[in-house]
Amino acid sequence: MMKLASFSLPLFFFFIHIASAANSISSSSVCPTNSCADGLQIRYPFWLSQGSLPDQYCGYQVFGLICGDSYPIFSILGLYYIVTDIDYDNHTLHLVDYDTFNQTCPRALHSVPLGSLPLSHSPLNLNLRFYYNCSSHPSGATPIRCLTSGMNESFGFVEGNEIRGFDWSKNCGEIVTVTVMKDRVTSEGLMNEYKEAMNEGFVLDWQTAQSCVECEASDGLCGYSNTKKEVLCFCNDGSVQSNSCSGKHRAHLPKLIIGLIAAGVGALLMCIIIFFTRRKISLIISTDYWKTKKKDENIESFIRNNGPLPIKRYTFSEIKKMTNSFEVKLGEGGYGNVFKGNIANNYPVAVKVLNASKGNDGEFINEVVSISRTSHVNIVTLLGFCLEGSKKALIYELMPNSSLEKFICQKDLGPNYPPLSWEKLLQIAEGIAKGLEYLHSGCGTRILHFDIKPSNILLDKNFCPKISDFGLAKLCSKTHSIVSMLDARGTFGYIAPEVWNRNFGGVSYKSDVYSYGMLILEMVGGKQNIESEISDSSDVYLPHLLYKQIELGKNIAEDDDMSREESEIAKKMTIVGLWCIQPMPSDRPPMNRVIEMLEGSLEQLSIPSKPCMFPPIIPTNGEEICATNGVLSLSADYQCGR
Repeated sequence: MMKLASFSLPLFFFFIHIASAANSISSSSVCPTNSCADGLQIRYPFWLSQGSLPDQYCGYQVFGLICGDSYPIFSILGLYYIVTDIDYDNHTLHLVDYDTFNQTCPRALHSVPLGSLPLSHSPLNLNLRFYYNCSSHPSGATPIRCLTSGMNESFGFVEGNEIRGFDWSKNCGEIVTVTVMKDRVTSEGLMNEYKEAMNEGFVLDWQTAQSCVECEASDGLCGYSNTKKEVLCFCNDGSVQSNSCSGKHRAHLPKLIIGLIAAGVGALLMCIIIFFTRRKISLIISTDYWKTKKKDENIESFIRNNGPLPIKRYTFSEIKKMTNSFEVKLGEGGYGNVFKGNIANNYPVAVKVLNASKGNDGEFINEVVSISRTSHVNIVTLLGFCLEGSKKALIYELMPNSSLEKFICQKDLGPNYPPLSWEKLLQIAEGIAKGLEYLHSGCGTRILHFDIKPSNILLDKNFCPKISDFGLAKLCSKTHSIVSMLDARGTFGYIAPEVWNRNFGGVSYKSDVYSYGMLILEMVGGKQNIESEISDSSDVYLPHLLYKQIELGKNIAEDDDMSREESEIAKKMTIVGLWCIQPMPSDRPPMNRVIEMLEGSLEQLSIPSKPCMFPPIIPTNGEEICATNGVLSLSADYQCGR
């Protein structure tokens, strides 16, 4: 019997392959592949219109393309876009606005109106906001010189990064949102980068058209009849049905193939029965098996109930393919390993593969559900995930400059990691603050991160900071300022006191403010190498040392090479950080106020009360030391991510 099994198994798949090949041949004859001058393949679900609409065609009704001078042209609700690439494996469409293509000074005329089309913006995209013909503008705003019209000027920003406190809609004649690729622009270099970014275009993902769901479910290819004005379904046997193939194509298969497939299936089932009988089906009755199955079902159910998710789900075989079988490791931690990979259009990504043995199901769910609801230049982009039994992975945009943790101590950085200037540190601090403000009040659901620290701040090629690792995040309504938590969460040294001790107050978004304050104080301490003053003592609290310098009027910047501007930046960051780590949540500023403090002048900042948030220590030389028993602190041994 086992010999029969060894024969029937490959025989079964051989006949399945024959049937599949027959279907493929008949499908390609019904729905042929076309191309324009550039050679780009145009095939299902897209179709080519040769000047006039055909009587009937195979493809989604709204996915008709026409050939331009060099590229296919795609019309979206009356607007025209050049098609530069179609990725049929990943269902992505790369487009460039026809109105601004190859212009030396592009002026966007419209946004991308998707309406009810089976299209959605890719996570690779980013929105720019242009304000045209502004009669006035705030100081510090850089105009787009080539778009100046008389006394009026025009401005561009990464959406959400406009200068605050100014009514742009009231002072500008027109506002247009433009979609570009995320990796083509930065907030700092936007004026020099936006032209090329608009010329590079953007990416859309396509989904199954609602009118074609039934047809594709029956293994048919959807089309349309212009004469009858109805949906068609092109079947694998060459027939054309009204809505679906309804199994008819199977009836047309040669009886010999059907008989052989049935014989192969019977032999295969016999082998399976014998195999599991001899093994006494130990796997099926295993307690661990059922626990794992139940756990995975719970995760699946949670993700479905919080969907639909705007990110792609990958199989584990696809994960192996995009990482070239996990060839290049970028890092590792208690959660698992991170590998370098590539997805559509050779876009580089970081793939975090979670350890199967770790109890990380809750963190995995948090990461997928919370970060998939975000879209901000200072939040890392989650491009996809994999959930296949115990195999779990997360796919992120790749950050070439790793994390902020590498730069805080500035030791052994190597040639690829130059020391960051004070100006760049301030920009990073502002970017993190804007990302947190977005999480707290800018997206549909308030998201509390609960793990803000240097290793969770990633830096792109232009050192733009992006908040990552939402494994401990908690989603809550904007109408509730206090959240309920049964357990403390966070990293030692950055946890707000109320998270572990409710005597300090309720847990809220102000808990993230505390962690942010500790983060920027550590940035100042690392830049100034303050740990050398602390020596090896673990009883000296970094915020206390920084507060003492300000209280005594001592210059934060002891380095003779530092300019006055750099010294002011260091002092400003220190004062803001001290405000953020006040023991009582009500005394801490919200993130929008933090942004105003960082962007404002030093003279406008007042010095907060001394933060009494470090372990009790014995006073020396009669010095009075403020201390609170039992409160978590950032000791010298923990500075710089040690």
